[in-house]
Amino acid sequence: MTQLDARPRAGETAPGSAPGDGGVREKGLGGNSVGLMGSAVLGISTVAPVYCLTSTLGSTVGEVGVQMPAVFLAGFLPMLLVAFAYRELNKAVPDCGTSFTWTVKAFGPRLGWMCGWGLVIATIIVLSNLAGVATSYFWLLAGELSGSNAVASLDDSKPVHILTCLLLIAVATAISYRGMTATKGLQYTLVALQLVVLAVFVAMAVQKAGSGDFAATSTDFSWSWLNPFAVRSFAAFTAGLSLSIFMFWGWDTCLTANEETTGAEKTPGRAALIAMVVLVGSYLATGIAAQMAVGTGGSGLGLANPDTSDNVFAALAGPVMGPGLGILLFVAVLASAAASLQTTFIPVARTVLAMAAYEALPASYAKVHPRFRTPGRATVVAGVATGAFYTVMTLVSEHVLVDTIYALGLMICFYYALTAFACAWYFRAELTRSVRDLVFKGLFPVVGGILLTAVFGKTLYDMWDPAYGSGSSVLGVGSVFVIGVGLLLLGVVLMEAMRRRGPAFFRGEVLTKETPAFVVDD
Repeated sequence: MTQLDARPRAGETAPGSAPGDGGVREKGLGGNSVGLMGSAVLGISTVAPVYCLTSTLGSTVGEVGVQMPAVFLAGFLPMLLVAFAYRELNKAVPDCGTSFTWTVKAFGPRLGWMCGWGLVIATIIVLSNLAGVATSYFWLLAGELSGSNAVASLDDSKPVHILTCLLLIAVATAISYRGMTATKGLQYTLVALQLVVLAVFVAMAVQKAGSGDFAATSTDFSWSWLNPFAVRSFAAFTAGLSLSIFMFWGWDTCLTANEETTGAEKTPGRAALIAMVVLVGSYLATGIAAQMAVGTGGSGLGLANPDTSDNVFAALAGPVMGPGLGILLFVAVLASAAASLQTTFIPVARTVLAMAAYEALPASYAKVHPRFRTPGRATVVAGVATGAFYTVMTLVSEHVLVDTIYALGLMICFYYALTAFACAWYFRAELTRSVRDLVFKGLFPVVGGILLTAVFGKTLYDMWDPAYGSGSSVLGVGSVFVIGVGLLLLGVVLMEAMRRRGPAFFRGEVLTKETPAFVVDD
């Protein structure tokens, strides 16, 4: 089947580019496929709120105790500030390369390439873990529905687990390959299911806390839970904050789908803000309700119990919602992981597409499917990379797989902070034009970038300790540090290889740095 190549032939002008646009190119994606609500739903789905809660709620409580709601709010703040940066940059340059494209235009090709790499590798890590969670809940749900412990225990078999995981990745890749329209229809249902089940869980947890059913563990709500300064130590706070930031990661999918969205300049930014508000509301309500019901103890149903902290809802579903409704929570986690598995292909595929279109990656990744108008090859390669990464990590060690999640926070802070600073620098000539420009294009992005940089630095320091994460080490250095820094250094190596293969991009001849002229906002 023939493909469409977004790159120009020698001597031709790039499609969609014009003098003064800094080399921005048309990619050939299907435009006007998603509206405001659809874009917001994609952002929420990619974050996967139910999956994030079940996998990190307990770990966060283990780090910060009853201050878990405060840490959720603290993690929301830098993400909200960075979301304003994304909104302003998208207005000026609505490009599916988002962080990569904008950082190149602000700081040049090398920092831009590394920013794109940070997004790509973070997404591959998340995709692999989403697939693993979806697989576990698939067999758990199958065991519940069949009433067979033997069926549920199939997940304990590595061959069965890996094969099921690879099958789910293949299905998610195929759906994403078919385009935004196929994606959007499925996501409305799956996101609605997640939010409804969370609302039921919250209502029943609060009711259980007040009824005395959990008299040994339940506790009354206290406004002190929202005080971040009550966390026992700064190290505990930053560890919890890193987990909280991970829980908000993915809202920028709204922006990576900008070239396929109706009103590309404004709709994605608005959708991202809507998604952020829905997410923080869901997290606070669920976290507070769970804490009221079962407390923060380290045993039994306590949220900090190390035996259940990596999958809280599996332990709480039956006790809080009963055996009948509890199955709905299993379904919601499976739906959350499966939905996010499918939509998370959107940012990585479109970032790779943009990098290839601007000659920062091989030209073959810039090809767009002629019928579905999607980055077909980039999507398939992302699926293959996800399957390979998960298989290798699972076979090497479960501890290594856990540590990749802890290393993920480093990647997220890295590329979000770069994007935030890129916003302030890109619009530097406009910051004195009005109070609005100063605040939304300068102050908010810089503060958000500083906060994320601080978390990056403190996390990097803490990662050196082998006790961080799973507790494993390499030559006395924490394995989380080795994985996080190693993946970033791998990006540097690949960047140098691409510089030799495609020097035009790295000479700034394809996508150029620029400072925009004054424009009048609508």
